[in-house]
Amino acid sequence: MALKIGDKIPGILGNDQDGNEIKASDYAGSKLVLYFYPKDNTPGCTAEACSFRDNFSSLRKAGYQILGVSVDDEKSHRKFIEKQQLPFPLIADTDKKLVETFGVWGEKTLAGRKYMGTFRTTFIVNESGIIEDIIGPKQIKTKEHAQQILQQS
Repeated sequence: MALKIGDKIPGILGNDQDGNEIKASDYAGSKLVLYFYPKDNTPGCTAEACSFRDNFSSLRKAGYQILGVSVDDEKSHRKFIEKQQLPFPLIADTDKKLVETFGVWGEKTLAGRKYMGTFRTTFIVNESGIIEDIIGPKQIKTKEHAQQILQQS
């Protein structure tokens, strides 16, 4: 059962790149951009992360915190953060608990080959932990994703 607009996000979100537990309450009082992406250090995912990095101060001024999620492990996330100088944490959802809870894990096709993966999806969460908006894979422009969010706010 995928989470939808109006639902409260789970209390415990997972562990970040340093093994720290990330809770929804860590973001209470702030709007949260909770974005799910397929894989560290791939072209689209790097463009999306860098869009958030390059617009980080504007997003913060608009009241947003940023939190990325993929099924990559903590070590992969640390390398990705260091390489791209990302100023926000990434959750290592290696057990796929979060991607399944949010309904962003499923069958994908690339070059005729079917495989299971993460659908690039962003959840905008309000100050009380309630999902206000969901931006789906077909709507997200990776290089301009931060601007898409800022234009909506």
